[in-house]
Amino acid sequence: MYPQIIDGGSHSDSRGTLWFVNDFHIDEVKRFYIIEHSDPFVVRAWQGHKREQKWFYVLAGSFKIVLTRPDNWDQPSPALDVMEYTLSSEESRVLYVPGGYANGLKATAANSKMIVFSDFTLEQSGNDNYKFDENMWFDWHK
Repeated sequence: MYPQIIDGGSHSDSRGTLWFVNDFHIDEVKRFYIIEHSDPFVVRAWQGHKREQKWFYVLAGSFKIVLTRPDNWDQPSPALDVMEYTLSSEESRVLYVPGGYANGLKATAANSKMIVFSDFTLEQSGNDNYKFDENMWFDWHK
């Protein structure tokens, strides 16, 4: 499985705007949480899961999300390739990340907010959680 963008859309009329991602099926979701970065200089990296799947959706502002696939979960290579995605609240899109990836993220606008859906309970996630130094694999300050 590979990460993928699930596109949605919006509809506006005199009552306001309705945002949707109709192809995001939440039957596997067990929990969600919201990440809010008031400062675009804050970096949240790197956290990975061998089996847990996640779906990212930006509620306000925008985020850069960077993914890599560790070659060794205890001592990964410092020269892994990365995949970069930018999600914005102006576009209704979900980023699906299957198990087997580490992710890092950073707001690219002040007061950004993102909801993250997971197919693992908090306990399951804690048993499948790997953390790596934020300076590995990507220059967050460029």
